[in-house]
Amino acid sequence: MTSIVQALDELASEFGELAVKDRLTLLLEIAGELPELPTRYSQHPDLLERVEECQSPVFLFVEVINDRVGIFLTAPEEAPTTRGFASILHQLLDGHTVHEVLDAPEDIPDRLHLKEAVSLLRINGLRGMLNRIKRQVREKSA
Repeated sequence: MTSIVQALDELASEFGELAVKDRLTLLLEIAGELPELPTRYSQHPDLLERVEECQSPVFLFVEVINDRVGIFLTAPEEAPTTRGFASILHQLLDGHTVHEVLDAPEDIPDRLHLKEAVSLLRINGLRGMLNRIKRQVREKSA
């Protein structure tokens, strides 16, 4: 499995090579890659944590099984930027070890050159998702 930093570097390179408007287009394409919630969560939305930092209703749940992290996120179809962020975090973090996820860089929006493409409010939503994922990982691995 590719390390989080390696995957982030590859994605950052892809975003960095694009003009600002094309970065947003790529983000919207990535939004379509967010996996659906498994039935055990889609039928029990009370288990999911709302990400209050996001303008759109984003919910997440983290599993830690045998030191591996499972990331489950949901964001509405009508919020493609937010879905793109959720999909990026899922792609980067899902399946990695607790240590790897907790050590994931905090500056993901900066590395992806997204600050020029989306509002600060949306960037704060991405940071909120990452912070909540890490908090749940810490709690569930303690």
